[in-house]
Amino acid sequence: MRTQDKELIRKLADCAAACHACAVACLEEENVKKMAECIRLDLDCSSSCENAIGYVSRGSRYVNEIVKQCSVISKACEEECRKHDSDHCQACADACHACHQACEAFV
Repeated sequence: MRTQDKELIRKLADCAAACHACAVACLEEENVKKMAECIRLDLDCSSSCENAIGYVSRGSRYVNEIVKQCSVISKACEEECRKHDSDHCQACADACHACHQACEAFV
């Protein structure tokens, strides 16, 4: 496996974990309804990253399309999380930013 593939997989895994943690933490917020879009994007991004890991790992011929999709979703999740001051949202936004950058460099 290429070094670039390994690096992308690491960023995807970090992002998936941060998004999952953020979604769970958002559910503990006092006003959960206010966090609904953040939770949705966290779950979308986590799922997208986990899916992309499989495509990258097996060297699928569709890997570029999947990684592009992951790039778009991670950017959207970053933008949503930046709207919230909580530490978990900011940590998620940072992980999403790193993931987005790695996806863009890959494709």
